[in-house]
Amino acid sequence: MPDRLRTLPHAHRPVRDKGPLRYFLLHKPYGTLCQFTDDGGRPTLQSLFPVPGMYPCGRLDTDSEGLLLLSNDGAFQARIASPTSKLWKTYWVQVEGIPAPEALERFRQGVVIEGKVTLPAKARLLEAPPELPDRVPPIRVRKSIPDTWIEVQLREGRNRQVRKMTAAIGHPTLRLVRAAIGDFALDGLAPGEWREILLREDSRPQRS
Repeated sequence: MPDRLRTLPHAHRPVRDKGPLRYFLLHKPYGTLCQFTDDGGRPTLQSLFPVPGMYPCGRLDTDSEGLLLLSNDGAFQARIASPTSKLWKTYWVQVEGIPAPEALERFRQGVVIEGKVTLPAKARLLEAPPELPDRVPPIRVRKSIPDTWIEVQLREGRNRQVRKMTAAIGHPTLRLVRAAIGDFALDGLAPGEWREILLREDSRPQRS
């Protein structure tokens, strides 16, 4: 049996070096909290990830799915989570309706959310739905309204930003999957699966 996982502190807190630096990719399923404990008994990372001493590098909403990085490398964690790093994050987004080219152009120009314009983003229609298992529970669709998958890339991470951006252009989000963080990608991981990766020494941030 694996060692019991520790309670997760604030996701942006640097992690003290307590052994070899390790790095993991995890496909967080829908409905799972991006933390290791919950007083309300909701699903958490503890039921999925058996390696003690690792911390999420950034956050992913409970109702969003996809790539989450975990590590015990505080400098790496800070670089991934910090909005100042301007690291591109890629999302596959199922939306109501079919966005027109001018709607997607608004992503590239910046969308006003809560009185502030977002940084220019990248957005394009996907020719076919991404190869993903059905969501559990399934999304709610309206038979009278078609749906479309788009790919969105952002360099910032405001609270529920992608959902607010698609709503602002008139196409509410039905399903949201983070496909990549910089050069790190889901790369075939099924929901709930994880994999350890190796980083070259020269690709790691310097420790403070």
